[in-house]
Amino acid sequence: MAWNEPGGGDRDPWGKRKNDGPPDLDEFFKKIKESIEGLFGGKKPNGSGRSPSAGDSSFPVYLIIGLLAAAWLFSSFYKLDEGEQGVVMRFGKYHKTINPGLSFNPYLIDTVEVVGVTGIREYSASGTNSLMLTQDENIVQIPLIVQFNVSDVRNFIINVNDPILTLEEATDSAIRHVVGSTPMESALSDGRQQMADEVKLRLQAYLDGYGTGINVIAVTLQRGEPPEQVKDAFDDVNSAEQDRDRLIDQAEAYRNGILPAARGEAQRIIEQAEAYKGELVARAEGEAARFNQLYAEYSRAPEVTRERLYLDAVNEVMTNSSKVMVDVEGGNNLMYLPLDQIRQQSGAISSGNSIDRQQLIDEVLREIQRTGGSTSNARLR
Repeated sequence: MAWNEPGGGDRDPWGKRKNDGPPDLDEFFKKIKESIEGLFGGKKPNGSGRSPSAGDSSFPVYLIIGLLAAAWLFSSFYKLDEGEQGVVMRFGKYHKTINPGLSFNPYLIDTVEVVGVTGIREYSASGTNSLMLTQDENIVQIPLIVQFNVSDVRNFIINVNDPILTLEEATDSAIRHVVGSTPMESALSDGRQQMADEVKLRLQAYLDGYGTGINVIAVTLQRGEPPEQVKDAFDDVNSAEQDRDRLIDQAEAYRNGILPAARGEAQRIIEQAEAYKGELVARAEGEAARFNQLYAEYSRAPEVTRERLYLDAVNEVMTNSSKVMVDVEGGNNLMYLPLDQIRQQSGAISSGNSIDRQQLIDEVLREIQRTGGSTSNARLR
């Protein structure tokens, strides 16, 4: 007889008393326990050996099992957002890698590690960890920022225990290696970009060797500084270097301004020297040719040639002189001949032209005769 039929009140699994009072909780849990034991071959409800049927007290157990199964099934479904990937571990062993979307993995059997693969992460190293020794044995402080993302989710989760810690230690090793082979002046000034490129290549090689699944996107070295203990001295050195560079720039500007003028002046002097050399050579060659011609004439008529040379010499001297002193033999006075005035009076020459030799001689002789001197005994000075 069913418990809800007339006369079956004694079999009510909810423990209702005949006086319709509140149920006995202890009796309720006791019946649930007996029902579960009966399902798994243990003690049967009410001490009987018969199997539970639809009319006995096992109905709540089936309900609980169904709810648990529904909860387990619901927990086995999950969804990955865009830009995420998951690593499925089945009983602690790698099973597969899943992509964004809805997925099913048995709860309590599979575990899923979700990792963002598209976002760019950053790691910054500063403070005392950024103190390093340069090639020339100086201590510098160079903070840096590493930008990276996850390129292989499986390696990122499985190969290393703590991939971020591995990245930090590998970065520290790479930057110290590069700074240790760079002079301080280059590390703190114009060599930072080259150092950043070297650190990126070396860091990526380290991470690939460890199998971290991390891809280094960029390494940025910030402005380096000396330690606080020597910062004042370092600033003095920088100031001196700036003064040195300024003076060098000024000297370069002065050199660039004066060198073209000096080169032009040197070229002009060289050209003048070349012209003077050509003139001297031509004059010497002409004098040599003239001497050869005179020598030939002198060989044929020595007296005539000697007289001609004398007259030519006197003509040249008189042409370049404006005053002539005549010493008359037997006299006590010197005769003064102002040739410049004679030229002006006679109109024999114009300004800038030389007087004819014969005319000049004639003028001198006439002046001597006018003053009563003898032309045969006169000597020109």
